[in-house]
Amino acid sequence: MSTLKVGIADPEEMKARTMRIARGEEKPRPGEPTVWFVSTTSFAKFMSASNCEMLRIIHEQQPSSLEDLAQMTGRAKSNLSRTLKAMVGYGLVRMEKGRGLRLVPKLVHDRVELVLPLIEPRRKGTRK
Repeated sequence: MSTLKVGIADPEEMKARTMRIARGEEKPRPGEPTVWFVSTTSFAKFMSASNCEMLRIIHEQQPSSLEDLAQMTGRAKSNLSRTLKAMVGYGLVRMEKGRGLRLVPKLVHDRVELVLPLIEPRRKGTRK
């Protein structure tokens, strides 16, 4: 599989960066994260032990529906749906059509890499 690169960034800076990219003033550098969290705390919550265990179960046991995953994890289906929706949004999981109206969770990445620079490089025209 592959690695999902994630970073931590202030929401206002991410908005400004997105606008610079849209205007052609900045280009994403190779190897930069494609997913961003607002804090290390929000990243840690997202990658909690129970969520990592759920991802392991999806990979190893390949549940055929959300109901199966709920039984395998002991988590409520509503809780799983909410968590999986976030994971789909971050590109970590995808939902495939199963039998009937069932949705089948599939792992997209088997690793997550946190890119956390301790010192941000200066941008042209800015002071620190």
